[in-house]
Amino acid sequence: MEDTPESKVIDPGLDETSKKLTPQQIEKVVKHVFTKENAARLKVYIDTCVHCGLCAEACHTYISRDGDPNFAPVGKVKNTIWELIKRKGKVDGEFIRRMSRIVFTECAVCRRCSMYCPFGIDIAYLLLIGRRICSLLGVVPQYLQDTTNSHAATLNQMWVHQDEWIDTLQWQEEEAQFEVPNARIPLEKEGADVMYSVIAPEPKILAQLLGNMSQIMTVAGIDWTMPATDGWDNSNMAMYSGDFEVMARVEKLHWETAARLKVKKIVMGECGHAFRGAVYDGPRWLGWQYPPITMVHAIEFYYDLISSGRIKIREKYKEPITVQDPCNTVRGKGLGQKLRYVMNAMCEDFRDVDPRFEHNYCCMAGGGTINCGPPWKPSRMISNRVKAEQFEATGASVICTPCHNCHSGIEDIVGYYKLGMHVKFISEILVEIMEIPDKTEA
Repeated sequence: MEDTPESKVIDPGLDETSKKLTPQQIEKVVKHVFTKENAARLKVYIDTCVHCGLCAEACHTYISRDGDPNFAPVGKVKNTIWELIKRKGKVDGEFIRRMSRIVFTECAVCRRCSMYCPFGIDIAYLLLIGRRICSLLGVVPQYLQDTTNSHAATLNQMWVHQDEWIDTLQWQEEEAQFEVPNARIPLEKEGADVMYSVIAPEPKILAQLLGNMSQIMTVAGIDWTMPATDGWDNSNMAMYSGDFEVMARVEKLHWETAARLKVKKIVMGECGHAFRGAVYDGPRWLGWQYPPITMVHAIEFYYDLISSGRIKIREKYKEPITVQDPCNTVRGKGLGQKLRYVMNAMCEDFRDVDPRFEHNYCCMAGGGTINCGPPWKPSRMISNRVKAEQFEATGASVICTPCHNCHSGIEDIVGYYKLGMHVKFISEILVEIMEIPDKTEA
C-alpha cells in the first residue's frame, strides 16, 4: 500500500485514536463483539467460506484497481476479521487503524459481492462487524464520526436546529407556490395519509427538493404532512459508523414521530441508506420483527403516481439520460423494474446502463464511504473507475440518481473523470415535465 492515495491520508479519527489503545482494550472489545453480538452467524460464515475468490470480480474496487487482491472482498475480510479471529483479538493499535481504513473507506457494504458468492455469504456483514469493533474502540474516520456526533446531539445528520427546519419548510412552500399556487407543506397534520420523510442534507444544502415535493404532492392530491419536531430526519450515518446505539435512537424517534401523527404510511425521499436504516437495520437492532408503519421509497411512490394517472406527463424530458440503481433500493428492495417504468414514462431518450438492476455497480459513495470526507476522496475515485466507464458508455448527458449518496458520489465521479454529464434527482425532472392543472386555488 506504499505510495498510494490511501497511504498518504492524515485522518485524526484513525491516526490519533489508534495510538491510545491498549492490547487489553482491543481484546475485550473483540471478544464482546464476536461472542455477544455476532456469535452464531459469524461462525457459520467463517466456517462456510472456502476462500474461492469468486466474489472478487463482483467488486467495483477490485475491478477498478486492476485486480489488486487486497481490494477483493475476500482480501478485505482476510486482512481484518479473519486475522482477528486467528489471533483471538490479540492485536495492536496499528492493526486496528489499518482495519478501520479497510472497512470504512475501501468497501461501501453494497452487497454486490454476496450475490456472486456460491454459498451466499454476506460479506458486507463481516466488514460491518469490523466497523462495529472500530466504533467501540473509537477508531472511526473523523468526518464520519462527526455525522454520528450530530445524530447523537441533534437527532439529525447536519446539526440542523428545529427553528431552521421549520423556516426552511416555510421558505420552500413559498418557492413552490410560484409554480403551483396552492402548494403547501402541511406541518403536524394528524391522521394524514402520508408522512414525507427526508434526510438532513435536504434542508441544509438541497432545500429545493422540499419545494419540488410540495408541488408533486399538491398536483397529485396527496393528503400529507411533515413533522415540525425532531424525528423528521431519517438519514442514519451511525448505522454505518458502527454506533448502533445512536442508530437505534434515531430510528426509534422517527417511527415514534410517525405514530404520534397517526399517519397511514411513510414515503421516504430519494435516499437509499435512509430506507435501509428505517426498514431493515434499525428495526433489527431495536428487536422489532417489522417496522410499525408501512414505508415506501420515493421510487415506488413515483411509480404509483405516474402509473395511476395522478401525475400526468405534459412533455417528456428531451436530453439523453441514463440512471443509477441505488444499492439499497434496487439490490436490497428489488425496485429496478419500477425505476425503469418511471424513467421511460418521464424521458424521451432513456439509455440504460450495463450491467443493470441488482447487478449494477455501486457508486462507492454509500455505506458511509463518502462521509469519510475529503481526505479519502482520491482513493474513492480510483476505486470507482469502472463506474465512470459504465456511464460514459451510455452516451447520455444526464444521470438520474434517486439516492442522495449516489447523487453526491456520482457528481464526484463526473468531475474526476471529466465525463461532462449532469446529475439529477427524479423530482427535479418530474417538476419540469408534469402537467399542472389549469385551475389551482391560491
